Amino acid sequence: MSYDAGNAFARILRGELPSKKVYEDAHVFAFSDIRPQAPVHILVIPKGAYVSLDDFTEKASDAEQAALMRAIGKVARDAGLPKSGYRVLSNIGDHGHQEVPHLHFHVVGGRPMGRMLQKAD
Repeated sequence: MSYDAGNAFARILRGELPSKKVYEDAHVFAFSDIRPQAPVHILVIPKGAYVSLDDFTEKASDAEQAALMRAIGKVARDAGLPKSGYRVLSNIGDHGHQEVPHLHFHVVGGRPMGRMLQKAD
């Protein structure tokens, strides 16, 4: 999957689409998901043009990588999620059902999340 500069998250970063900002620094932007799957559902994205975690860890600077991990923890703490627990999820590629070709992490919580995957038979 190649990076498409017209994807929804790139457009949000350029201010072409609205978003409800939760957090921002030099390398990261976080905002509320428009179709939340839990009481708390925040998307955390790098500001750089990265398609996937593989792309990001290969090409992003150490500063970008550290900022992304710190931002994920910060938005979870600011939302009060560590007390009861939460999930961090990134869908990557076709088999991972990635819908937007811009690396993003879902921080979800505020209720029991259930099993992540079905048990194999």
